[in-house]
Amino acid sequence: MSWEHKTVFLCVLLVYITSPLEGAEEREKCAELTNTTWLGYRQQRVKLQVQYLLLTRRNMDCAQMFNQESLTQQPSYFNTSLPTKVIIHGYRALGSKPSWVKELAQALLQVQDVNVVAVDWVYGASFAYNLVVENYKEVALQISVLINQLQKHGCQLESFHFIGVSLGAHVAGFVGTLFEGRIGRITGLDPAGPMFKGADTYDRLDPSDAQFVDAIHTDSDYFGISIPVGHVDFFLNGGKDQTGCVSSRFPTIFFFFPVYGYVICDHMRALHVYMSALNGSCPLVGIPCSSYEDFLKGNCVHCDMFKGTCPTIGLSENCGLTKSSVPKEQKLFLLTTSSPPFCAHHILLQLVVSPLGKSAEVQVTLRSQNLKTEQSLKLQTTTTVYSTVLAHPVALCETESIELKNTGVRFYRQGDIHIKSVCLLEFPSLRREEPLCVNNINIRRVASWSHDFVQVCGI
Repeated sequence: MSWEHKTVFLCVLLVYITSPLEGAEEREKCAELTNTTWLGYRQQRVKLQVQYLLLTRRNMDCAQMFNQESLTQQPSYFNTSLPTKVIIHGYRALGSKPSWVKELAQALLQVQDVNVVAVDWVYGASFAYNLVVENYKEVALQISVLINQLQKHGCQLESFHFIGVSLGAHVAGFVGTLFEGRIGRITGLDPAGPMFKGADTYDRLDPSDAQFVDAIHTDSDYFGISIPVGHVDFFLNGGKDQTGCVSSRFPTIFFFFPVYGYVICDHMRALHVYMSALNGSCPLVGIPCSSYEDFLKGNCVHCDMFKGTCPTIGLSENCGLTKSSVPKEQKLFLLTTSSPPFCAHHILLQLVVSPLGKSAEVQVTLRSQNLKTEQSLKLQTTTTVYSTVLAHPVALCETESIELKNTGVRFYRQGDIHIKSVCLLEFPSLRREEPLCVNNINIRRVASWSHDFVQVCGI
């Protein structure tokens, strides 16, 4: 017996021994996504297999197999009078089933009473990436057949909200193309980039695919797409390297180390941020800006183009925008923390210094109880005004102190620094607030300066 057969036999034996007989019949009734581990290395083409799983508030913990005949069979949990969320996974390199599908479905059901249909095309998504891309439109065609049948039973196209992850976002986009953009909404979670960045809009997700299209970008320099594909596109931390993820730029001799860093962390951060946003514990607000560089410089701090209402990640209709103010391919930027709920407060730091005789470096620290945010500023002899955006874990009104430290003396003899003013402003704000400023600060060599704030939240 080969080692492969021995391994399979042992796994089956262990499952049989450790699984209690009680409840086995009930578990068999619960549908599961396909798991075709290791098929990712196969190159040959096979017949595409697409199946659907249904979860509702009546069966949140036990998915039901679903198809066009299910509506005429009893019992069916599908309610034609409710909106329908359609989840579409993406490329599955090793054929393993996406474990996050049930978690996302349950998060959606916690917020809204809807039908959640999960599209299972794992078998067709587990080959060489270029072959899978060739299949994605066929997946969309099969989904469109199901949508047509649901329409015959009373479902309205505008009641469908497709949520596509990676390549699944483009599958959703082509479904929208087949229905000429009449689907209610498509949300793309880090839509796939390879083979799509230069594609025609007919072949990728774009704003014409639904009445409203939003996208979250977290890995646009590798597996995600770097261009806007929706009415509004949220670029988290610039859309590339995410806080708390392994840097993709460090070389390594280990194969799985970069795979974890690129795919699981950066690429999938869009999904985890979206799921976190669903519970509404804190708003994830996007700021319109032409580039991430301009955003970090503090050149974009308001949402006047949206009549003062900043778009938010989540299920709110049109991301909180009125239909009259919805643009197309508008880039939105925001900073996040490294863990749920991922929300950060945007603090604009503005520093005005007296002319310097030589370059210097200042470290700015905001403190709030046991939390702190640090930012280093390199001061040049040709510039006296500096602006940068900080991601602070709490609101500015809860910030207890600010500290400035002269840090350049480790490398050369640096003189005193005279700071005319240091100002802090939290944005975006519903009202035009004045920045919090401290004036006339002198920082000597090998020294630091600090100032305590009076907490003013709620005033």
